[in-house]
Amino acid sequence: MSRTRLFASLCGLVFLLNLARIIFAPLLDVFIAEFAIGEATAGLIVTLVWVGSASPRLPTGWLLTRVPRHRVVIGSGTILAISAALAANATTVRHLLIGAFLMGIASGVYFVAANPLLSELFPSRVGRAMGIHGAAAQIGAVAAAPFVALTLLVDWRLSLWTIAAGAALLTAVTWVTARRTEMPAAGEADRDFVAGALSEWKLIATALAIVGATSFVWQGLFNFYELYMQSKGLSDGAAGTLLTIVFAAGVPAFFFSGDLADRFPYVPYLLGVVGTFAATLLLLTAVEGVLALAVLSAVVGLVIHALFPATDAYLLDTLPDSTRSSAYAVFSSAWMLAQALGSSALGWVLERGHTYDGVFAGAALLLGASAVVLLGLERIGRLPN
Repeated sequence: MSRTRLFASLCGLVFLLNLARIIFAPLLDVFIAEFAIGEATAGLIVTLVWVGSASPRLPTGWLLTRVPRHRVVIGSGTILAISAALAANATTVRHLLIGAFLMGIASGVYFVAANPLLSELFPSRVGRAMGIHGAAAQIGAVAAAPFVALTLLVDWRLSLWTIAAGAALLTAVTWVTARRTEMPAAGEADRDFVAGALSEWKLIATALAIVGATSFVWQGLFNFYELYMQSKGLSDGAAGTLLTIVFAAGVPAFFFSGDLADRFPYVPYLLGVVGTFAATLLLLTAVEGVLALAVLSAVVGLVIHALFPATDAYLLDTLPDSTRSSAYAVFSSAWMLAQALGSSALGWVLERGHTYDGVFAGAALLLGASAVVLLGLERIGRLPN
C-alpha cells in the first residue's frame, strides 16, 4: 500500500513537471506584450525549457550512483517549486529566461531518477507503471492551454505561482510517503556510472536505432503540426484543435501501451508501433478535409504516444540492477538530443522549397524500411531482448 501511495504522489508530481515544460508555449503572446520582446526572444524562452530538460540527464545519472533515487526525485520537485516561483516573480526577460531554464532542469532530473525508481518499485509490471505515470504526464501537456486561458482571467503569473505551490505541496507529500515506504535495494549495485553505461552500449544503441529516428520525425511533426494543417487548407482554429486532438489521444495511449508492453516481447512490439506510425504518417500526407484529418490526427496521437512507455519499459526491465540508472541516463540524454534536433532539421528542409507532404512521406517510407530491417535482425537474434 505504501508503494502505491508513493506512486500516486509521483504521478501528481510528474503532472506538474510536464505542465511546467509545456506552459510557456501558450504564454508566448503574453510575454511579447508584457516584456516588449520579439518572436525570436519569445521562442528562446521555450527553447531554454527543453535545453534545461536535456542538460542534467547525464549528471543526474552519475548522481544516482551516489544518492538514492527517491531523494533525487524530491530534489527535482524542490527545484521546480523554487524555479516556478522565480519565473512567476520575473520583472525582466533575463529573469524569466533563468526561471524557464531551471524549470526545464527540474523535469530532466526527475525523469532520469523517477523512471528507474518506478521500475524497481513495481518490477513485475514495469510497462503498466510506465504507462500510468506517462498518462499523468500527458494529462499535464493537454491541460496546459486551458489552464493558461483560465489563469489569464486573473493574471499570467497565477499559472506559475500555482505550479510553484503545487510542486511544494506534492514534494512534501512525496518526502513523507517515501519515509514510510520500504525502498527497493536494486539500485544499490549501480555505483560506477561510466562502466555501467559502457557495459550496456549494445542495448542503448539498439533502443536508439528503434526509436531515435521516429522521435526525431515526431518532434518536427508536432512542432509544425498547425502550420502543416494550415497548408492543407484548414483555418488557424481548426489546425490548433487538431493538434489538441493529437496530444489528447496520448493519454489513453500511454495507459494501454504500457500494459501491452508487459504482455508482448518488447522489440517486436516497439517495431510494430514504429511501422504503424510510419503508415499513419504516410496516410496523413495523402488525405484532405477536416473530418479525415481529425480522425487521422487521433490515430497518429495514439500510435506515437504508445512508443514512449514501451521504450522506457524495454530499457528499464531489460537492464540489470547494477547498470540500470547509469545506462538509462545515457540513453535518455541521447534520445532527448535526437528529438530536439527534429524541428530545426524540418525547418531547414522546408526553407529549401520542399513541401510538408513530400518531407513527411519520405520520412514515413524511411521509417517503414528501417522497421522492416530491424525486425529482420530481431528474427535472427541479432538484437538484445
